[in-house]
This record gives sequence, structure tokens and C-alpha cells, in this order.
Amino acid sequence: MEMTIGPKFLNELNRLLQLRHVAEGRARLDEAEASLAQLDPLAPQATEVLLLIAQWVDVGYRDYRFLDQLLDRFPATCRRKLPLEDYLRLRMTEAFRALSVEELDTAIEILDFVLKAEREFPNEPLSALAHFWKGRAHRKKGEYEAALHEIVRAREITQSSGQQPAFTAVIQIQESWLLFQKGLNKEAWRLLAHAEAVLKSTDHFLALGNIESARGRIVRRAGEYATALEHFERAIAIYSKVNPNHRNLARTLVNAAFVKRLLALQLRRKIDAQASKPNAMRGIVPKESLPKGQDNRARYQKICLEAIQQLEQAKAIYALHEHSSGVGTVMLNSGFLHLDRGDIDRASQEGLEAYRIGSEKNDQILMARARMLQAITENTRVDEQVCEDVDAAIHANLAKQYSEEALALARNTQNHRVLAGAYIARGLTAANDFFQEWDIAKRCASDATELIAEGENDNLLDELSALKAHILQASGINDTLRMWSDGMVGNKTFQQVTEEFAEIVIPKVWLREEKKISRVAENLSVSPKKVRRILRNVGLL
Repeated sequence: MEMTIGPKFLNELNRLLQLRHVAEGRARLDEAEASLAQLDPLAPQATEVLLLIAQWVDVGYRDYRFLDQLLDRFPATCRRKLPLEDYLRLRMTEAFRALSVEELDTAIEILDFVLKAEREFPNEPLSALAHFWKGRAHRKKGEYEAALHEIVRAREITQSSGQQPAFTAVIQIQESWLLFQKGLNKEAWRLLAHAEAVLKSTDHFLALGNIESARGRIVRRAGEYATALEHFERAIAIYSKVNPNHRNLARTLVNAAFVKRLLALQLRRKIDAQASKPNAMRGIVPKESLPKGQDNRARYQKICLEAIQQLEQAKAIYALHEHSSGVGTVMLNSGFLHLDRGDIDRASQEGLEAYRIGSEKNDQILMARARMLQAITENTRVDEQVCEDVDAAIHANLAKQYSEEALALARNTQNHRVLAGAYIARGLTAANDFFQEWDIAKRCASDATELIAEGENDNLLDELSALKAHILQASGINDTLRMWSDGMVGNKTFQQVTEEFAEIVIPKVWLREEKKISRVAENLSVSPKKVRRILRNVGLL
């Protein structure tokens, strides 16, 4: 028996959405599929049904292609006959469709139109939804201030009505992510806890998975990789239970693979440190050290393999949804993994492919990160001398070109970490064996330092510390002190000079005082917190 798409169906579906009873709503939609396929665009409440379906797609029901089938039933000839309110709902649905396929400028343009029209004919639920979707579009573009403005406005509207607590909680998940980008981790964590308290009685798997995924991102940035991986694995389990091919599952698989790469890098440093010990350098390996060393190598290979498998699974899901930006992110992470393992050619190819995909979607963040990978790949060719001398200049200049393009692209976004990463890539290029442009390298290191927030202790800080250590080792402390004594500080502020001086002095005192932070703090009359920060910045903690 074919279901009737009328007021009763609409009210019930809307009630289930407000309560976030997702499984029951999905079942009702499946039952109504044949009737929805015959939806009359001029029937009463047709556009209400259309916009409601878009919201169900947003909470995890099928994807935009299901929505396309319904939108096809509203041709241009039909649209001219629609009342304004119906037309706005139709345009809202098209905006969500654009958001789903990463056509972000189109989504923002449509939602701007809807919000302007809505001022003349106030409709609070429609306005809240428009602000919410517009905020997400800005966030994906890396326009975080605009995104936060829209998301906060959406939350304010829903809170003032007091009738949509579950939707308010979903909005707060987005708000927490934007606060996290501003370095407000405690506030972000608090919002996630509040959202979870509201949603835990629902089966809104997408939102609950997003909460765990966001927690993973927050603790990962603090350098707590094992804990981050636990959150990502919980998110993966939540997504997989309901929809093993959802795009958010693919995104979290990429995040988990990235953390596994960082864990693998930590293991590799241990392996390298063990190999560089005096006995190992003379070819003498104590028997008692063999099991541990072999165990570390086996763990390293296992973690890398797991990361690659998760990236392959994510790529398959993104391909299923024809989500090219997602595929580009997979290629980017895969490229770094292959570079870590010494496969420079493959890393270079994947960086180029990630950049091509980013260009097609005008994804400034993906393009910037891809150029960073390409710059680091070319620097590796130069520094490891895997090319002939006659080719060194070619690879060095490519690294310079890519790193400068990465900087230009990163400046087009409000993502401070992408910009910091671009400065580090440019600094590493200036400090490579071909250029040895120490002033540029130092300036890039200084600019990157200012962009890394307090409490961040992840791979970005490791990369910055490696750059600073290389500069200090190669350019020499004496040269730096001599220039300062002659009043040659370049364009640095006094605060920047003071910070650089601290990075020279504090590590030396720390070594002299048997690596006791409390002694350093007492002798130099500085806080232990500052001592730890400086030691971390130069790669000693």
C-alpha cells in the first residue's frame, strides 16, 4: 500500500527529526520512497516535504543524490508559480545540496538570498537552519570568523524558542569546533559535553560520532596521540554501526590514520636514537637490546600498514560519494606516509594529485597543504642528495616555488595552523643544503612560532623544533650573538629577540643543571612553565 504524503506524514517526520529519533525516521522515509518519487511540486506542502528531506539527509539518511531525484521534480516552469515561502524552501534545499557537494560559494550565495528575503517574512526555524548551513559552508572554506558568527546566530535563534534542544545541541558541536580553532579548548570541550548530555538519549549516530571525533582532534593537538586514537576509534564504531559508508566515517578514518602516522614517527625516532648510540655505530649491538629494537621495528611497520589500510577505506567511501575533496585529503595523508617511509616518487605524485583536486574545488586549505608536501618532497631530494648535482638547483627551486605558493594560499584562509605549517615549509626550504638562507629561515621560524597557540604540543611543534635546531646548528650561536651585539636584529621586535635569546640560554643552563627544570627556573628567576615551553620549542622535551 502506497503511503500518502500529506500533513500527517509531514508532522510525524518533523516530530521525529526534532527528537532525533533517526532510526524510526529512516524507516518512515524508506516506506514512503515510492510516494516521494511521485511528489507533485504544486501540491500543498510539497516544498515543506522537500526541505524536510534535506534535513534528514543532513542527519545521515542516504545522500545528496536522493535529494537530486526530488529536486528534478521542480523545473523552472513550476518554480514561477510557487509562493515566496515555498520558493525559499526550494532554494534552501538547493543550498544544502551545494554544501553537500562542496560547492561552497554557491551555497553561501543562495543562503544569503534566503536570509535577506526572510527579514521581510520572518520565519525563525528557516532562519536558524539557513545560518547553520551557511556557517558550515564558511567553516569548510577556512573562513572561521564568518562561520562562528553564523553558527552563534543559529544557536541564539533556537535557544530563544526553546523548542529544539536537540538541534541546539547539534549546532553547539559545530560551535565547539570553531572555538577549538581559536585555541579555546576548555570552552570547546564544555560545549561537547553539553551537546552529548542532550543527545545521548537519541540515536543520532552522526552527531554522537561527531562529538567523539571532535574530542579526538582536541586531544591530538595537545600531543596525546594514544587518547586521540581512542576517541577516533569510538567515533568509527558509532558511524559504522549505522552507515558503514558515511562520509563522516571516511573523515574520521583519515584522522585516525594521521594519528597513527604520528605514532609511527615517534617510534622511528626511538629506533634511530637506538641505532645512533656509540655501540651501534661501531657495529656492536648488545644482545639484551635486540628484542626491544626488533619489537619497535615490527610495531612501526604494523602502525604504518594500519594507517595505509584506513586511508584506502576512506578513499573508497569518498569515491562512492563522488567527494573529490575527501579523496584529495586521503592522497595528501598517503603522500606524507610514503615520504616518511622513503618513497619520494610516490609522495611527489600524490602531492601533485591532491593539489589538482584542490584546484578543481578551489579548496585553498587542501591546495596549501598539497604544496607543503611537494615542497618537503623536493627538499628531501636536495638534502638527501638523491639527485645529480646538476639537478639539485631544479629541485631546490621547485621547493622554493611550492613553499611560496603554500604561503600565499594559506594566507587566503583563517587557518592559523595551515599558515604556520606553510611558514615551516618555507623555512625548511630556505635552510636546505642548496639555499642556506638563514635569515629567511629564522624569520619563517619566528612567524610560525607566533601562530602556534599555548598548549599545542603536536607534530607541528615537532616540525618547528626541528627547523629551529637545524638553523641553530648550521648558522651558529656565535654568529647570532655577534650580530645582536652590533645592533643587527633585522626586523625583529625586542620581544622576538628576547625569545630567541631564551632558546639559546635556557637549554644550556638546563643541561648544566642536570636537566632539572626547577633549578633552571630558580637560577634564572623565570617560571617553570616558561622553561618547559622553551625546551619544548627547541625539541628537548
